[in-house]
Amino acid sequence: MKKLFKILLALFSFCLITFAFLMPLNPPNGTWYQQFFPDLGGRVISDITFIDSLNGFAVTRFSSSSDTNFILRSTNSGDSWSIVYRQYTSSVRPFNKVQFLNKDTGFVGGNKLLKTTNAGINWMNLTLPSGSNTIGLHVLNEDTIWFADDLPFDGGIFRTTNKGTNWERKYDATPAPNPDHIYMYNGRIGFMTRSSNFLYKTTDSGNNWYTIPGGVWLDIKFTDSLTGWKANGDMKKTTDGGLNWVTQTLPFGGIIFGTGISGFSVTNADTLWGAGGMISNGGIHRRGILYRTTNSGNNWLFQVPDTSFGIGVFSDIEFLNQSLGWAYGMKANSSTENRNIHTTNGGDTTFLVGLQQISTEFPDELVLYQNYPNPFNPITNIKYSIMPNVKSATGGQMSNVKLIIYDITGKEVATLVNEEQSTGKYQIDFSGYGYSSGVYFYRLTVSSASGGGKEVFTETKKMILIK
Repeated sequence: MKKLFKILLALFSFCLITFAFLMPLNPPNGTWYQQFFPDLGGRVISDITFIDSLNGFAVTRFSSSSDTNFILRSTNSGDSWSIVYRQYTSSVRPFNKVQFLNKDTGFVGGNKLLKTTNAGINWMNLTLPSGSNTIGLHVLNEDTIWFADDLPFDGGIFRTTNKGTNWERKYDATPAPNPDHIYMYNGRIGFMTRSSNFLYKTTDSGNNWYTIPGGVWLDIKFTDSLTGWKANGDMKKTTDGGLNWVTQTLPFGGIIFGTGISGFSVTNADTLWGAGGMISNGGIHRRGILYRTTNSGNNWLFQVPDTSFGIGVFSDIEFLNQSLGWAYGMKANSSTENRNIHTTNGGDTTFLVGLQQISTEFPDELVLYQNYPNPFNPITNIKYSIMPNVKSATGGQMSNVKLIIYDITGKEVATLVNEEQSTGKYQIDFSGYGYSSGVYFYRLTVSSASGGGKEVFTETKKMILIK
């Protein structure tokens, strides 16, 4: 019996060790987890793409004018990366775009145009028009490739329909600035722009371009020939093929700090994720945030993926479906350390609103409500109602509103609100990341918007941060 017990115990231990060995490094019930790039000597990731749940590619821009660009590959969802191509260059053109048609065939644009047909093992140089650089790149299929080059004289918009054997110049603004971005929805319909303020569209494969309103974009995507979005800090949507663009409201105010969305991913016609912006408590501790909408951008919320990652701002984001997503950015207070995060279950479930007016009804009184939840870790929500008694120049009821957080010693640690607000009920999120556990106070002060700014209301409440 004792011998049998030892055998069973050894068998159980073996199964336990085997189970632990087979368990993924990052548990499946996680939300976002951090991934790391190898030491790239200060080079910054400029673009990243995933073909499927395992295979991804990234490219870098150099840290000086005479430096080396890298192409990196991951075969395990981004958990580790290997350098598959190095290119020394004395020019000022980085690798800035990587695009794959399938797991084998991909392209990288920069001061040259590279192509692989064996999943990045080998790369070939495609011949470009003399003096050209692929600053903006859009690959429709293996035959049809578009690129934008912002240089005068040699630049413009170029297209090949025979895999790069021949190129046609489809637009040239010389001596005016040439475009640096190109996006083609299909073989006929596309858009181009430059960092200066213009936006052009073609409906006949680039034979003709015409100006449309809406301004420049850092990222643009369409789900059909009429419906699309573009990001340039703000987020705009079109439902008529780009003839008109409507600005969508992003979360703002309170702890949110930054320039909004720089890159985004479209999961379906309703669900979009955006990268860019940050939260800042007291201007010292900053963390990148991600945006999401599930109703085509009518309402955007945001989340702080995890405060321990130390990512100051996210540059771009990519979702393959509702569950699989990646976002990359830079370490806070660093311009050379790349950081990446990955989710296998759709990211965090906690989304925040920033500063939001939740009612325009005239309240009966000025009220500061108790934060909820309380105690909290790390996010809590504060609501208040204001009843302005001073009319603004436009005739509306306005008041000066301040909402300030203090620690137990009375030291001011964060200003959530400091602006004129109209009558109504408001809510705002406060994040306790970067703060120690303990008792904090939040004070609402309301004063008249004119007449010397006479204070008409002040109230302070206590909240408890538990970590």
